[in-house]
Amino acid sequence: MGAQLRVYKRRIKSVTATKKITRAMEMIAASRIIKAQRKVTASEPYAKELTHAVTAVAQGSDTKHPLLTEAEQPRRAAVLLITSDRGLAGGYNSNAIKAAEQLNTRLAAEGKEVESYIVGSKGVAYYSFRDRAVKESFTGFTDNPSYADAKAVAAPLIEAVQRETTEGGVDELHIVYTEFVSMMTQTAVDARMLPLSFAGGVESAAEGEGTAKGGTALMPLYDFEPSAEDVLDALLPRYVESRVYNALLQAAASKHAATRRAMKSATDNAEDLIKSLTRLANAARQADITQEISEIVGGASALADANAGSDR
Repeated sequence: MGAQLRVYKRRIKSVTATKKITRAMEMIAASRIIKAQRKVTASEPYAKELTHAVTAVAQGSDTKHPLLTEAEQPRRAAVLLITSDRGLAGGYNSNAIKAAEQLNTRLAAEGKEVESYIVGSKGVAYYSFRDRAVKESFTGFTDNPSYADAKAVAAPLIEAVQRETTEGGVDELHIVYTEFVSMMTQTAVDARMLPLSFAGGVESAAEGEGTAKGGTALMPLYDFEPSAEDVLDALLPRYVESRVYNALLQAAASKHAATRRAMKSATDNAEDLIKSLTRLANAARQADITQEISEIVGGASALADANAGSDR
C-alpha cells in the first residue's frame, strides 16, 4: 500500500470519529431544546400574572416607589449579559456580546456609567481578556438554569436598584439575552427591566393587555394593606426574578438550538470530507495498482528480452 493511500485512510478514520461525536452532540442538543421550551412555556403564566399584579398596584395608587420612578438625571445603569458556559454554538455567544456592546455604547452616549453583570463563562472570558470590570459574574448553570439560579442572579441587581446612586446604586436595570423564536431563529435582544415603563398606563411587558377597547387604559382604584409601597417592595423583587428566570430559559433554549445547528453543519461537513477523501483514496489505490501492473509488465518484458538475447 502506498504512503499516500495510508495518509488518506488515517484521515478518513479520524474524520469518521469526529462525525460520530458531532452527531451525538446534535442529538443531545435536540433533546435538550424540547425540555428548555417546556420550561419557557411553564414560566410564562407566572410572569404574566406577576406583571399584571405589579401593573395594578402601580396604576391603582399614587405612590412614588423608587423602582417605578424615572430618575430626573439617570447617572448609572446595570447591564446583565447572559451568555453560555460552553462554546460549539456558532455565533450564539458573539451575537449576545455584540448586542451588549451596542447597549453599553448607547448608554455611555447618554452619559450613564455602566456596571456589568455577566452570566456564563464565555461572557466572563470576553470581559476578562479585555480587562473590563465586572460587578458580579455567575457560571455553571446556563445549560439548565433553575429558579434558584435566577434568584441568585437577581439578588445583587435588586440590591443595586434599591440603593442610592451616591451609595453605589443604579438608576436603571437592563438585560441582554438571546430570545428563542424558533428552532432556526434565535435573536439577541436587550430590554430595560427597571424602572418599569408604561405605555397607555400598562407595563410594556404585558404586551398591551389591560387596555380597554379604543385604547383607553383601565385605571382601577385599590386600597392596599399595609400600603402600596409595601406591596411594591414585595412584588418587584419577584418581578425581577421572574424576568431573569425567563431570560435564562430563553437563552438556554437558544443555546441548545444553536448547538444543534452548528453540530449538524459540522456533521454534514464531515460527511462531505469523508466522501472527498474516499475518492482521493480510491484514486491513489488505482494509481498504485496501475503502477504495480506497469512494473510487472515492464519486468516481464525485460525478462523476455533477456531470454531472447541468451538464445542467440
